[in-house]
Amino acid sequence: MKLQFHSLHFDVDQKLVDFIQKKVDKLETFYDRIIDGEVILKVEKDDSRENKIIEIKLNIPGGQVFSKEQAKSFEAGADEAVEALRRQLKKKKEKMMAH
Repeated sequence: MKLQFHSLHFDVDQKLVDFIQKKVDKLETFYDRIIDGEVILKVEKDDSRENKIIEIKLNIPGGQVFSKEQAKSFEAGADEAVEALRRQLKKKKEKMMAH
C-alpha cells in the first residue's frame, strides 16, 4: 500500500518508515480495499515524556479512517494507532456485510 510520510520538526529515519509501513500493510488482511494513506509524525516541544505524535489517515472507498496517538516513542504510537485503525476497519467491514 502506498503511504506518504510527513515529519515535522525532525528528519525521519528509514528504519522507522519501514516499521510503520510494515504495521500498516498488515491492515490489508482485515480490509483489502484500502486505497492509500498518509502518516504524519510530530515531536512536540514540551517537557512531557510522551511528546511524540503519530497520525495515520487511510483512504478507503467512500471515506477515510483516521487515528492519532501520542506516546513516548513513535514505535509505541504506531502500534496504538494501527490497532485503533484495525478496529475501525473491522467495524466498517461488519457494517458492509450486514447490508
